[in-house]
Amino acid sequence: MKDLEDGGKTPDAEAPGSFPGKRRRGKRKAARARAQGRAAAGGGVAGAEKPDANPQDGQKRRRKKRRRGRKAYVRDAGNAAAPNIVGKTGDEPTRPAVNGHARSLAPGAAPRPAHRYDQAPYHQPPAYAALDLGTNNCRLLVAVPNRAGRFRVIDAFSRIVRLGEGLTANGRLADDAMARALEALKVCAGKLEARKIARARLIATEACRAAANGAEFIDRVHEETGLALEVIDRETEARLAVSGCGSLVERETRGVVLFDIGGGSSEIALIDISRRRSRRLANHIVSWTSLPVGVVSLSERFGGRHVTPEIFAAMVDDVVGMIDAFDGRDRLGAVATGEGFHLLGTSGTVTTLAGIFLDLPRYDRRRVDGLWMNDVDVDRMVETLVGWGFDERVKNPCIGADRADLVLAGCAILEAIRRTWPATRLRVADRGLREGILTELMAEDRVWDRDRRARSHVS
Repeated sequence: MKDLEDGGKTPDAEAPGSFPGKRRRGKRKAARARAQGRAAAGGGVAGAEKPDANPQDGQKRRRKKRRRGRKAYVRDAGNAAAPNIVGKTGDEPTRPAVNGHARSLAPGAAPRPAHRYDQAPYHQPPAYAALDLGTNNCRLLVAVPNRAGRFRVIDAFSRIVRLGEGLTANGRLADDAMARALEALKVCAGKLEARKIARARLIATEACRAAANGAEFIDRVHEETGLALEVIDRETEARLAVSGCGSLVERETRGVVLFDIGGGSSEIALIDISRRRSRRLANHIVSWTSLPVGVVSLSERFGGRHVTPEIFAAMVDDVVGMIDAFDGRDRLGAVATGEGFHLLGTSGTVTTLAGIFLDLPRYDRRRVDGLWMNDVDVDRMVETLVGWGFDERVKNPCIGADRADLVLAGCAILEAIRRTWPATRLRVADRGLREGILTELMAEDRVWDRDRRARSHVS
């Protein structure tokens, strides 16, 4: 059946007792007779510029190609705009060539412009950007809103910069660390300049909060890159982490302890959704804390290269003491002991554990993000890592040299959290602050509300 947009007609229903095969052969014979008649009258077919060509040979070739299920195309030297056109009669209008082939239009129809793949035929949604300069990493996400409260990432960047290296001992950002961060930020600035960004939020966290020269570094970043970084407080950091992970909390869940193990601090939020649930998960935070410890600071205090079981146990006890000083740790009450309760971790520590658990030859975010691990699995992975030496950690494709001296400090913080809030299940999130920023920016601009109104208007 021909495409109606190409000028074809809907086929009539078959008459009782008719045979479609015979009808098609009859139509082909009639078409050949008409073509021969037009050629004899001087009309010709497209591409019949050679007077000595045998029209029957061309018809046989086209008929043979049709039997193989392909369209036959012949060259028309006189059509420079559309060098390849469908082998139909020359008096039918054609569309401009697309991928080297033009398609015939219905008689009297106006030709449509060729599709340009570098030009979007529809309105492009606005782009939003989120940058997170942490104690260990510099990360950027650029995304456009999608349907149902989601977004589609169109650009991303991540680099380990260790901005907080030496901060615990010296109280200041080191020159080498600032230089690494500035190089990464220049890459981010280039990506932002290359796109039309509707709104952006660029944040810095614990390293710039705690360093005596943190404000000076922020000014230097603005001078050298043009980026205006915002140093956020710990409460905002915890809320953004929750906002970024909302889609990983299922409907039947009643309570969650969400944690973000960073380089210089670790945010913990207690979330009670046992009652009516709103669209924004951050509205259900009943208590939160920010521990002044992360993978960089803890490994610098206890050592990260050669960690014995005794050193690991000392790290866990140190973090447990910090959590015990958190007055709101019991705010979930009975919700923290029911079946609808679980932990939700958003950090390099838990994603690394997940990658090792899956035995990935290389890290794959698509397989890790949203993964469920039970308590036995987590115990086994932590025990395995504690038993590995530094070189073994370096060789693992999900750890590598950049994280080999930090991963056990992260595991110690994880173990302290699990001791305080025992749970049979842990969900892994390869998302966090950047996704939370994007979600909040788009919600403030009500981009999804406009989409819902447009769909309701169409329906």
